[in-house]
Amino acid sequence: MTKEFSTNLENVSINEVNRSASKNKIKIFICSIRKSAISIIFCLFSICLVIFSASNLASARNGLVLWATAVVPSLFPFFVATELLSYTNIISLLGKYFNKIMRPLFGVPGEASFAFLMGLISGYPVGAKIVSTFEETGICTKEEAERMLAFTNNSGPLFIIGTVGISLFGNAKIGILLFVTHVLSCITVGILLNIISHFKNSKNFSNRKGNYLNKKCSRYNINSKNEVIGFSSLGEILGKSITSATSTILLIGGFVVIFSVVISILNQSGIIDFASTVFSPVLSIFKIPTEFAGSIVSGIVELTNGVNLVASVSLEVLPIKIVLCAFLLGFGGFSVLLQVFSIISKCGLSIKTYFIGKLLQGVIASVYTYIAIQFISFV
Repeated sequence: MTKEFSTNLENVSINEVNRSASKNKIKIFICSIRKSAISIIFCLFSICLVIFSASNLASARNGLVLWATAVVPSLFPFFVATELLSYTNIISLLGKYFNKIMRPLFGVPGEASFAFLMGLISGYPVGAKIVSTFEETGICTKEEAERMLAFTNNSGPLFIIGTVGISLFGNAKIGILLFVTHVLSCITVGILLNIISHFKNSKNFSNRKGNYLNKKCSRYNINSKNEVIGFSSLGEILGKSITSATSTILLIGGFVVIFSVVISILNQSGIIDFASTVFSPVLSIFKIPTEFAGSIVSGIVELTNGVNLVASVSLEVLPIKIVLCAFLLGFGGFSVLLQVFSIISKCGLSIKTYFIGKLLQGVIASVYTYIAIQFISFV
């Protein structure tokens, strides 16, 4: 009996060791896959560039034309204007007069109103560019900057009213509605993130405000752009502004072209069709026709192509089209998300809060739009 018991005990120990070894091997395998995931994706992307070269070439050309004819004329002047304004005292003036509004509502400095207004007027990714500059120069803290990203980086009226409302739907009223709900949803997100921040942050609000004021005064005394502005330096400032704006517009152009190719690859490889099939049951829950599945998936990847596809679906369900466009405009797509990530990565800001905020904004915008269209006629 003793020998049998010891033998069984040994067998149990061996089995436990084998299980532990198997678990460790699985963990190591998963870790190796995670480390190699980016490399695998890049390799597959390079292979697909060759396999689908004909369609990729056409898509890249279309993306380049879209950037040159639509993005550059509408955004580049605003980028230059934003840079020029940053050399004036407009930011400090807005900080002075809007601090009583921005602090209670959003828990951020009054200067954030400049990022909010310019982000709305100019469109993606002007808000992110301004916020990253604010964090680098000490106007706001890192935590404040990450929250600011979520509600100051938005789609502009030229795109929402002009492109989506007038060009795609042929109705300016639809564009105005989408822009109004877009603004209301980003404000709602800013307020919600501030409330969440109060629960997470153990520091006293007044202490944070005092620390912010000390940091702000230090920034404006030591590293203010206002110190160099003047007629004698106007040419230099204009040159710097154009150079900075050119860098940003080229960055956007690169993303537009690359994601045009990415969508082409996803279409040619059948991945969008597969994702649409998987996504269709979710749409049926909300009584959305499954014909919109592919358009939504495309819009989640890249905004412009997505809203174009949603608007062009042959079904006569205008309210659904408007609500879906509201969601896509609020979320912005992974193309915009990566644009923002490329801008903020140099100053160490996390993209997590931005992603959650934009996803939340898309949902809230679609809810606001759904409520609004119950009372508005588009005939």
